[in-house]
Amino acid sequence: MAIYFLDSSALAKHYISEAGSRWVSEILEPSAENRIYAARIGAVEVMAAIMRRIRSGSILPKEGGNTISRFRADFARAEDVVEISPDLVARALDIVEKHALRGYDAVQLAAAITVHQSTSLIGIPTIFVSADLELNAAAEAEGLRVENPELHR
Repeated sequence: MAIYFLDSSALAKHYISEAGSRWVSEILEPSAENRIYAARIGAVEVMAAIMRRIRSGSILPKEGGNTISRFRADFARAEDVVEISPDLVARALDIVEKHALRGYDAVQLAAAITVHQSTSLIGIPTIFVSADLELNAAAEAEGLRVENPELHR
């Protein structure tokens, strides 16, 4: 068992076939018995990614509708969703100032750091999963172990 925090670029790979999708789906498999965390705001980014693919035609409308339904159902059932609180936003502001990240990326990293601080107390560090190189560099600078799903083909 491992504890993972998936940013939206990683989580989207479970719903959109691209580099790293198989690896993300493997760590999400219930039989792997991993704990998977994500930020509530990530749902918006994943939905936007799915919709962009439908609009571009790389996902057919019927398949897209099924993908949207599956994503909404999965996210509604997700137990380890990090809510966006005033403290989390304050941490994200500090991260933006320190690493000059985009807004949502800073919120994702702030959420991952929050999870990491609590899981480290039980001796299991959180693995940050993202396909965003700039965000990964900031996560490593903050002391997180990072996995880029695009390196797992």
